[in-house]
Amino acid sequence: MADTFVPDQLEEKMLLAVAEAAKARLQAPPNPWVGAVVETSDGLVVGHTQSPGGSHAEIDALERAGSKAVGSTLYVTLEPCSHHGRTPPCAQAIVKAGVKRVVVSLVDPDNRVRGRGIEYLRDHKVEVIVGAAADTVRTQLAPYLKHRATGLPWVVLKLATTLDGRIASNDGTSNWITGEVARNRVQVLRSESDAIVVGANTVRIDDPQLTVRIPGNTHSPRRIVFGAIPPGARVTPAEEWLGSPAELLEVLGKEDVLQVLVEGGAHLAKSFLDADLIDQFVFHLAPALHGGEDGISAFAGRGSAGVADLTRLEAKSVLSLGNDVEIEAWSLRASKLIKSL
Repeated sequence: MADTFVPDQLEEKMLLAVAEAAKARLQAPPNPWVGAVVETSDGLVVGHTQSPGGSHAEIDALERAGSKAVGSTLYVTLEPCSHHGRTPPCAQAIVKAGVKRVVVSLVDPDNRVRGRGIEYLRDHKVEVIVGAAADTVRTQLAPYLKHRATGLPWVVLKLATTLDGRIASNDGTSNWITGEVARNRVQVLRSESDAIVVGANTVRIDDPQLTVRIPGNTHSPRRIVFGAIPPGARVTPAEEWLGSPAELLEVLGKEDVLQVLVEGGAHLAKSFLDADLIDQFVFHLAPALHGGEDGISAFAGRGSAGVADLTRLEAKSVLSLGNDVEIEAWSLRASKLIKSL
């Protein structure tokens, strides 16, 4: 359904919609965080998805544009919905507003939409162009896209390590391998997640709160501990999980959890890795050395038998975090899935 060629000027305006979508990242779930731009004769009007039950991005932008929307071009990062959910169909509202052309990044993989919104617009004589800034939007909406395609949440593994791959010293302590800037980045990762999971051993040793400490933040992810929670642990209130990682993801997916953040420790990370459940790896590397064969490695147990058996990933970004470095990579499985949507 995507066009073979999208003019540069359409790509540029869609990137404005992408920036607007980022404003909805924390408030929109379990809905997708979408951005929209209305190009009128007087200029550009932007909008983004509101909290569940509130306006979708298209409606937010069209309401701001008012009568100027007649004859306009609407840029939206995800296909407008065509069904009645918490709100009326956006495709109908677009037609009613008199929009002449709609530029869409991605077709919505949700079974309730999946091309129907585009079909409705075209049936009502609205020109539709699909594919502008598609790769950028796929990355931005990866957790939503995976959930709608598979029913499972997007899994992020975050590990802070020394340059020689240790997440803790011999005594088990890991506070603090990385500096303040990296720790603030972890707060952002937590705020973007719907659930945080950690092993019971990590709770016993580090006694983390796993809360989001960003001024003005009101989002509090669910906290889930693999194993029994020690009495008096600061992670409470939290949920205990005694099943497998795969079983947990099945349950969370049915409960509309879009993103899960795995924060440790080494045994839990290894169990998710061995089951090929990790979609996104976020490593925070500190310019520090443990300096020996002991210490706790990022993943417990035995590793690959040879170079041919290494777990290969797709590098996504490298970011400086003060004196530390963040390396983000996706599993090849996750990358292939998202690129197919």
